[in-house]
Amino acid sequence: MSRWLPVLRMVWMICFFFGCKEQETSPQQEKSGHLGLQEMASPVTASSSLPYIISNKDVTLLSWITTENDSVYTTQYAQLKDGEWQEAQSIISGTDWFVNWADYPMIAENNGHLWSHVLKKSSQGTYSYDIKMNIKPRDAENWTTGLDVHTDATPTEHGFVSVMPFKDAFFVNWLDGRNTLENEVGERGAMTLRAARVSVTGELSQEVELDASTCDCCQTSSAITDNGPVVVYRDRTEDEVRDISIVRMVDGEWTAPKTIHADNWKIKGCPVNGPQVAAMGNHLVAAWFTAAQETPRVHVVFSDDGGAHFNTPVLVAKGNVLGRVDVVWVDEESAVVSWMETEDEKAFFKVMRVNRNGTLFGQQTIAVMNSSRKSGFPQMEIAEGMLYFAWIDEANQRSTIRTAKMPVEALAME
Repeated sequence: MSRWLPVLRMVWMICFFFGCKEQETSPQQEKSGHLGLQEMASPVTASSSLPYIISNKDVTLLSWITTENDSVYTTQYAQLKDGEWQEAQSIISGTDWFVNWADYPMIAENNGHLWSHVLKKSSQGTYSYDIKMNIKPRDAENWTTGLDVHTDATPTEHGFVSVMPFKDAFFVNWLDGRNTLENEVGERGAMTLRAARVSVTGELSQEVELDASTCDCCQTSSAITDNGPVVVYRDRTEDEVRDISIVRMVDGEWTAPKTIHADNWKIKGCPVNGPQVAAMGNHLVAAWFTAAQETPRVHVVFSDDGGAHFNTPVLVAKGNVLGRVDVVWVDEESAVVSWMETEDEKAFFKVMRVNRNGTLFGQQTIAVMNSSRKSGFPQMEIAEGMLYFAWIDEANQRSTIRTAKMPVEALAME
């Protein structure tokens, strides 16, 4: 991603210069203090980063990476029981991983079966790495590690995974750079979006290309509707418009990519700021960041038909926002969105409840963070009426992960 640094600096300048005016928020939207927010005892040791939270039915997991001597990395996870994180467990360690602030490893659960992944370097090139998955079937004592997700052997970029339990397996999608390998005349193809089915014992099947040209390094997000899986991601047109698109599985077939909303954000480099999507039956909610028209902002949009059509987007925040969004359903009428914004060289991890009719309320600040890339992407999940949060805390030049929880009712309208 270093080749995009000049463009990223430009995006940061846009965010700061057009973010001087604080977002106007009604008294009904704003909550004072941390109403109901409770910090949790963290299972994470120092020198840790890249948190990720998932919840599937009655199982909620937190995963992260610990670093030892700046060279040995270990993927760990903990399960939530009775509202508290249990003791950390290790999955795999390595010294040849690609560890990046924006491309965090993930964990998933399906009826007791576990799936996780890391990014492993495939050559001496800086951006040459593969996705390696780890599988722990329900009755297994140990993890099976280092399994291939993609079938190509090109020394190119593979990452920005999203994964969901799907029927009796896992649905996995990722950004795949196999076509970016330079050919004999010096030409390179585009980053692609691909997906596959992975069994609970690690067998790969139904690998498919979903989009032949996407943004290079924005997170992807997936959800399972009543119709099947959907993937939401930042697309890329020939004239460098990088808006959010969706692909959907309908009757066992994948639809063509479709833009969720025409922001018309034309930018020559990847902004490293992907969307998030969540499903409840055939209802979808998606959140994303854009800086189109030189106005950084966060939007939320709802769909009632599995993503075939979307309502008018709801503007959640604008001006001094960094994006790095997350979104979860509360019920069929409302969702909670999280994002980051800056003020006085500090970053604020914020949340707000959004009704499908466009009403915003219950805004709260979860944490004050470092405004640099070191702060990564804060995480949010919902389980049994409780919101759970995880974020990176930088103190004394060392990072660790803090977690907190809050009842959804704390974001209720006054």
